[in-house]
Amino acid sequence: MDIYKALISPFLFTLVKTDPEWLHQQTLRSFIWLSQASYNPSARWLRSRLQQSICLYDTSLEQNLFGLKFLNPVGLAAGFDKDGVGASVWPSFGFGFAELGTVTYHTQPGNPPPRLFRLPLDKAALNRMGFNNSGAYAMAARLTSSNQEESRSIPIGINLGKSKITPLAAAAQDYLESFRLLKDLGDYFVVNVSSPNTPGLRALQNAAVLGHILDLLQTENKLQKPLFVKIAPDLEWDAITDIINLAQTYKLAGLIATNTTISREGLKTQIIEKTGKTPQEEAGGISGAPLCDRSTEVIRFIYQQTQGQIPIIGVGGIFTPEDAWEKITAGASLIQVYTGWIYEGPMMVRRILSGLLTKLEENGLTSISEAVGTVNS
Repeated sequence: MDIYKALISPFLFTLVKTDPEWLHQQTLRSFIWLSQASYNPSARWLRSRLQQSICLYDTSLEQNLFGLKFLNPVGLAAGFDKDGVGASVWPSFGFGFAELGTVTYHTQPGNPPPRLFRLPLDKAALNRMGFNNSGAYAMAARLTSSNQEESRSIPIGINLGKSKITPLAAAAQDYLESFRLLKDLGDYFVVNVSSPNTPGLRALQNAAVLGHILDLLQTENKLQKPLFVKIAPDLEWDAITDIINLAQTYKLAGLIATNTTISREGLKTQIIEKTGKTPQEEAGGISGAPLCDRSTEVIRFIYQQTQGQIPIIGVGGIFTPEDAWEKITAGASLIQVYTGWIYEGPMMVRRILSGLLTKLEENGLTSISEAVGTVNS
């Protein structure tokens, strides 16, 4: 029996209706404790137990992409570990990689609470966090002082955002300053221009503006760290095509599709209990199941437009092995989870990996890379 799904999540989400942001903070505190495994016997024992029960290793799930080795294709999406406090812990939960951030150059508190809401009827979340984080200096200090050998047992990405206090006209320099501080500490980097919760940020997806940002970063990128752009699901096809062209021009490692959506179409939730308002009246991005189909459409479009030549990290609404398989066969080489992991619990990663192995066997394939984009062929 999955204790998390059967007992813990119904108790926390439905009976006592724990505030989601408070619960998130408590979870991160426990990860700080778990990261002390090198000198704390209790933390070391628990980490070992987690690895035994959650992790699943199989060579058919391994891939070598943009110079990095991934033991499996399931990663943690940006947004959960904004400050990198769990960088060394994520392998113990079975992830093949993890993305830290979004981190901004300047420390910022984010938007005023309440700013995170569960929508259980929709298996979704609504957030307007606003890139709350301790800033690039603090993340650099934390990653420098942490056990780098442990934290690099899986690839660690760093998601970069624009500081709210920085004018849009100075956005490129803002991204550059964060990258300069962190460029030696991440295995890959993501330019986040698609969150709906920083005023004007999505305007940076404009080809000319985004091109200037990428030009500065790649000029600074002497170590040739893999660089991605994370795009919104709400873009028109022409705008996505422009970003694909930029990815090719600036030799990006790939694209991440997609961020949260500002669409409220098809939601079952009528009223958000904490505010008494409808989801349509509340600002913020929707993540989880309502995003699943649209993010897959965007993945398929990018794969078809590039003939599979640009790696895609697919994210949005993944809860089951079937969801993961759909994104991979649409064209995603890797996938990321966040909202689904909150609802489904720590065993979710193992369930997805086990399901992917079954899918490979059913389709006569010997490696996960062979499945990428197969519905387009």
